[in-house]
Amino acid sequence: VQLQASGGGLAQAGGSLRLSCAASGLTFSAYYMGWFRQAPGKEREFVAGISWSGGSTRYTDSVKGRVTISRDSAKSTVYLQMNSLKPEDTAVYYCAARLIVATQYKYWGQGTQVTVSS
Repeated sequence: VQLQASGGGLAQAGGSLRLSCAASGLTFSAYYMGWFRQAPGKEREFVAGISWSGGSTRYTDSVKGRVTISRDSAKSTVYLQMNSLKPEDTAVYYCAARLIVATQYKYWGQGTQVTVSS
């Protein structure tokens, strides 16, 4: 199983970035997908999650209204569209997958760095 995250980079405050996470080696529709982030010196935190169908999403409070998670089953890819970026969004972003019947994430991507300058 591989989760390949991409799309990170340097952005200015107020800008946008779109992260992608391509999954392979698993039955994509059987997994709830999530994005997490870890800033320097901080614990990893949940950012957003999306159900197998895409019909249900969840966001941490600090990104609500600025971030949209989506998934494309045909491409086995999950996206994180981030708008109105803030310097506090700077972190390594990870995608993760958990079986829809599980509570723990089983697979993790390698992370992609997002840096937002003020």
